[in-house]
Amino acid sequence: MATAVKPIGHEDRLTLVEHLDELRSRLIVSVVAMVVIFGVCFWQNNELLKIVNEPLTKSTKARTRSGKGVEGQIYKAQQGIQQLGRTNLRTLRLLASSSSFPASMRAQFTKQARQLQTQLAALPHGPPDTQPVTLGPGEPFTATLTVALYFTVLLSLPLILYQVYAFVLPAFNPRERHIVMPLMAMVPVLFFIGVAFGYFLVLPAAVHFLQNFNSDQFNVLIQARDYYKFSALTLMAMGLVFQLPVAVLAAVRIGLLTPQTLRKQWRYAILILTVIAAALPGTDPISMLVELVPLLALYGFSIVLAYLFQPRYGPHEDSDRDEDASRGLD
Repeated sequence: MATAVKPIGHEDRLTLVEHLDELRSRLIVSVVAMVVIFGVCFWQNNELLKIVNEPLTKSTKARTRSGKGVEGQIYKAQQGIQQLGRTNLRTLRLLASSSSFPASMRAQFTKQARQLQTQLAALPHGPPDTQPVTLGPGEPFTATLTVALYFTVLLSLPLILYQVYAFVLPAFNPRERHIVMPLMAMVPVLFFIGVAFGYFLVLPAAVHFLQNFNSDQFNVLIQARDYYKFSALTLMAMGLVFQLPVAVLAAVRIGLLTPQTLRKQWRYAILILTVIAAALPGTDPISMLVELVPLLALYGFSIVLAYLFQPRYGPHEDSDRDEDASRGLD
């Protein structure tokens, strides 16, 4: 039976079984949190579907207004029918008001004008709200379940990352822990900033580019399963990418990197970050550029933080540090 998760000090010496017990406790906390979050997400699935469909709906509406695809052709045909109907309505009203026709015929024109006006009012006056396509009787349910699961992972990931950092936190001495704690607080903040950046900038740009790329050669219909998977991967990737300052500061604190190295090797960093941006979901130059800009900004921000929080050990602190390391090896 797992014990409750409790803080562990740097001086505490745990056996392998106690470490495994702590890991199991943190896994149970993460799983329980995910179950609760999944219940809330499935309960609010309609709102979540509206949120995740919004970038696709906007892109499809713009594409439809320009007459592209089957939806665009239908929309243009609807506009032509409405224009013809309005012209016929004006003609019927003129005939109904003309004294050149007998009263019975004018009454018939008035009746036809009213019927035509009712029919015109029933026609759609704008591009339809195109939603992702489902291809099977059970796919609406499975797609809804999938979206709830994706949002569960998305909302649970900061907590899971926190549990991971909390598990390794006892390895730091009190002085280092004083620096690490603010970094742990930055984890959920940076994650949700990355998700927001992906939703409002990266995802719309990627959907617009991919949906309109060479669209004259294809009948573009977006399947719900593929679209939701693409959206979830994009948002989670941006949330994780925005953890770059935390990862860099951790590497600086344990001595793998120095601020001077980060500053001098900026050319290699740009190359590596460009490769990362190309590997992120999107697979198009527009979204790659949109993803590369915050990566470069985060790298620069990481250098500033590294200079602010780089280790500054004096002679006595060095001996304390070596003693801590030797105790850890024992």
